[in-house]
Amino acid sequence: MSKINSMKVKKYAAMVFDLGKVLIPFDYAPAINKLNQIENGLGNRFSDFYKSNYYFHRDFERGKISESEFVTRMLEVIDHKIDAETFKKYYADIFSLNEDVISLLPVLKKNYKLFLLSNTDSIHQKYGWQKYEFLKYFDELILSHEVGSVKPEEKIYRKVEEASGFPSEEHFYTDDIQEYVDSAIKLGWDAVQFVDYNQLIIDLKNRDIF
Repeated sequence: MSKINSMKVKKYAAMVFDLGKVLIPFDYAPAINKLNQIENGLGNRFSDFYKSNYYFHRDFERGKISESEFVTRMLEVIDHKIDAETFKKYYADIFSLNEDVISLLPVLKKNYKLFLLSNTDSIHQKYGWQKYEFLKYFDELILSHEVGSVKPEEKIYRKVEEASGFPSEEHFYTDDIQEYVDSAIKLGWDAVQFVDYNQLIIDLKNRDIF
């Protein structure tokens, strides 16, 4: 039996989507530009710190440090040139919509449980993407800062399984980061790297999902 044919007889019950760069592309350039307009080089200073101390943001995504701790440190980096609320708005105003992929959700919802699996933080959630209507299609949102774990750690994938109630092998997952895809596969999921809408359609059709 060919690889494709063997995939077609597989049973799937849960469709799991990453958020950033799959459903909602993001770009920090607007935030950096806004800060640079306040003071020349301010946004670049923020960007340089953010990139070179990414562990700090990762701890925020993991819920290891609080929102207030994160904001306080970021305001120190930009010399308190703006207040906390303004920083949160700048920091979270980075998202756009991948309408093609989003259009798949109501179709898949007819036959599968849908789950969102995201490394994200409370500011991005509250000020950035929480407003989006497409979230209503998901049965549950598994968010790193709420479950105390980030991809590619096993715990966050198991949280999806706890929410779905389905065996590992009945989960299909797409994520733009190959490392996170590989971790899902190691746990028994079927998973593919998200490249673009057209490739995702091919991957879904190869499995008789779509």
